[in-house]
Amino acid sequence: MEKLLLQVEAILNYPLFKLGESTLTLASLSTFICAVALVFIAEIIFRRQLTRRVLQRTQLHPSMQYAVGKISGYLFIAAGLYMALKVVGIDLSSLAFIAGAVGVGLGFGLQHIISNFVSGLIILAERPISIGDRVQLGEATGVVTKINLRSTIIVTGDNITVIIPNSDFITNKVTNWSYGDPKIRVRLPVGVAYGTDLERLERLLLEVGAEHPHVLRDPAPEVFFNGFGDSSLNFELGVWTTEAQLRRFQSEVNFAMERKLRQNQIEIPFPQRDLHLRSGTLKA
Repeated sequence: MEKLLLQVEAILNYPLFKLGESTLTLASLSTFICAVALVFIAEIIFRRQLTRRVLQRTQLHPSMQYAVGKISGYLFIAAGLYMALKVVGIDLSSLAFIAGAVGVGLGFGLQHIISNFVSGLIILAERPISIGDRVQLGEATGVVTKINLRSTIIVTGDNITVIIPNSDFITNKVTNWSYGDPKIRVRLPVGVAYGTDLERLERLLLEVGAEHPHVLRDPAPEVFFNGFGDSSLNFELGVWTTEAQLRRFQSEVNFAMERKLRQNQIEIPFPQRDLHLRSGTLKA
C-alpha cells in the first residue's frame, strides 16, 4: 500500500513543463483547474448576493443594477484567477512572453471578439440600451432580454431570439423606442372617399382610439389630415401606447378602424383610373 502511495505521489509530482522559475506538475495543474472551477461557482453566488442584498436596496435603475452586477462579477473572476495562479505557485513574471504572444494573437485573430467585448463594456456603462427596451437594428426588431459582454439578445414579436454582436449597437444606427420613456406614438394611415363628412370621420377615429384597451388616454389620440390623394382623402390616427407587441397592436387598431367605418357607411376607396377613348381615323 505504501509503495502504491509513493507511485501515485511520484506521478502527481512529475514535472510536466516549466514556466520561468516555476515547474508545473500534474498535482499543481489539477489544483489550478479545481481553483478555477471554484472561482466561477463563487462568482455566481457573489453576483446573486450582491444583487439581492445590496443593489436591489438602492435607487439604481434595474438595468444599472444588472450592469454593476455583471462588471463586479468579471472583476471577481479576474481576481480569482490571479489568486489561483498564486496558489499553485506559478510565477506571473514568467507569463510575460506568453502574454505577449497572446496579445499578438488577439490583435490579428480575435479583433472582432475584443471589439464586441469593449462594446459590451460601453453598453453596460453608458446604457444606450437596457433590458426591457424595444429596439430596432436593421431588420431586427424586438425587446432586449439579456446583455452579455460579447453579444446582446433580443426577442422579436414572433418570439424569435436574435443574437446581435455588441459592436453593432455601437457602430450602427439603433432605434430605441423605450429610451427614457416607454410610451411611443403609432401613426395608422387610412384613406376615405372624397365627399366624406370629415368632422364625423374625425369623431369616429377618435372613438376607435378611446375604445382600445392598450391606447393611452394621456396623451390623447389625435387625427391628422395628411393631404389630398388621387383617389382618397388621406388621414392618420395617432395613438400613444406602451404595448410591446407593436405589430399585433397595429393590426388590432386597423381592424377596429375598418369595422367602425364600415358600420357608419364611410367608404374606403380603391385607386381608380378614367379611360377616355378619342374617335378618329388612322393615317397610313
